[in-house]
Amino acid sequence: MAKVDVKMPKMGESITEGTVIVWHKKPGDRIALDEPLLEIGTDKVDTEVPASAAGVLHTILVEEGATVEVGSVLAIIETEVDAAGASSSAPQAPAQAQAPAPEKAVAAPQAPAPGKAPAIPRAPAQEKAAAPAPVQAASVRGGKVPVIMPKMGESITEGTIIAWRKKPGDVIELDEPLLEIGTDKVDTEVPAAAAGVLDRILVAEGETVAVGTLLAIILTGAGAPAEAPAPSAGSPNAAPPKASSPGASASDNGAQPSATPSSPASPIEEATESRFLSPLVRSIAEKEGLSAGELAGISGSGREGRITKQDILAHLATRGEAPAVAPTPSPASAPARVVAPVRKEADFGGRVEIVEMDRMRQIIAEHMVRSKATSAHVTSFAEADVTNLVRLRDINKEAFQTREGVKLTFTPFMVKAAVEALREHPILNASVDGTRILIKKDYHIGIAVAIDASRLVVPVIRDAGQKNLAGLAHAANDLATRARSKRLQPDDLQGGTFTVTNIGSVGSVMGTPIINQPQVAILATGAIKKRPVVIEDPTLGDVIAIRHMMYISLSYDHRVIDGAMAASFLRRYVGLLEGFLPTMPL
Repeated sequence: MAKVDVKMPKMGESITEGTVIVWHKKPGDRIALDEPLLEIGTDKVDTEVPASAAGVLHTILVEEGATVEVGSVLAIIETEVDAAGASSSAPQAPAQAQAPAPEKAVAAPQAPAPGKAPAIPRAPAQEKAAAPAPVQAASVRGGKVPVIMPKMGESITEGTIIAWRKKPGDVIELDEPLLEIGTDKVDTEVPAAAAGVLDRILVAEGETVAVGTLLAIILTGAGAPAEAPAPSAGSPNAAPPKASSPGASASDNGAQPSATPSSPASPIEEATESRFLSPLVRSIAEKEGLSAGELAGISGSGREGRITKQDILAHLATRGEAPAVAPTPSPASAPARVVAPVRKEADFGGRVEIVEMDRMRQIIAEHMVRSKATSAHVTSFAEADVTNLVRLRDINKEAFQTREGVKLTFTPFMVKAAVEALREHPILNASVDGTRILIKKDYHIGIAVAIDASRLVVPVIRDAGQKNLAGLAHAANDLATRARSKRLQPDDLQGGTFTVTNIGSVGSVMGTPIINQPQVAILATGAIKKRPVVIEDPTLGDVIAIRHMMYISLSYDHRVIDGAMAASFLRRYVGLLEGFLPTMPL
């Protein structure tokens, strides 16, 4: 026998304690590996804790409602590591926690876990009915690889499941995109950490969970593709266990076959067959005794109509019963999905198309409104003759790409000039903290990258002041490529001290950009256009010539930056751009 401690998990850098909301098992209950064991809550999110080992729950050390520190021992699981020769009769004796043949008994419910085993752990006959397929696969399937909510940055403690790219039973290649997750900073894809078969999904789309939460299980090994798909939730293969179980389950579920001819499944199982229910939603539904009809009648606000925790708690409140779990608000569901459907085109009059904001658009909107409410925006303009810069780029772009492996764009020149101008005007490389101005000594320059026609992100070139033009070109290319392929990490979008946005790349001549908080200024470079301008020639005097001209706009926080300072910065910036000569080595 061996004992395994169940500890309060670390939910994020800023989380030091958690509250035990509900235990899904009681002492003496048999537990399968990764089966939901308890639910814990923090000031950020509620989440389920899966069992880290198969066996029997020996002792619960922390009662429901108690708050303890991260790392505290919550319970003890007693495992049966000496079970080398499991007998076929083991499933018939679930009451004996130390039975010599638990390995098959525990392995049996592992595969049906997507929607079956966790809902009815007390029915040994159903475990026996489901046993043959998992036992055959167990010897060849290899191992189980957990899919964990990754840590996306120092300040990120939770993330939202936006979309699963695979479903239970699908074969997965190593590093193949498995799901897309989102934070308040960025949406990104999570690649598979191993090749195999997606055994089960434990967190539904639209739900928000803490860093470190178990999201899914991948089965690895030679036998995984052939065996693992059988127990996937909602698949036709869910029927065989039902066909073999009526006789075995007649004693404790005798009324079930007549009420539901095809199976003795519980109401939660029936609902799961036609609709995905997350482990948390299933546990609440079971505890409150919700029928399949009630679950079917709940309008889900998650992706594709899936039921979220808030949906089921709202239903329980109107039902007149106390919710099984404390209704701690969670950002798992997007408010727009709940509110928008009640508004019809007719409500707005005439021919109106209603388009819901996607998640990124909502985040951008919130940030822009907050910035305008925080900073006193003022915008100043300047004009630069960048004819020599255009010639310098044209002369060197082919050789530069051959040597460096990236295209030579105007972005590194614009960032380089911005850094040099900031060195002489440090007040623009700052942030505001109450009545204090925090002047930053490092130059972390944000560059706006358009993902598509309606969305953009601002990844940061870190330590731009320490990079030459080639280094800036590589950094800008890397960030732009990863932004468009959804591979940015939240840390890539944080810590910027000043922002440069090339609005000319999308055709704009000039603009009035909104400050990227908590910065105090943002520079916009417009489209480079050929125009006739008057220039001073040393021998001919004033002449009209065709030059490459560009407008530059600087939006700044008037709380700390005056117009004279902004004009001085722009003059220096223009001088630096016009100082790039075609003969300069790159």
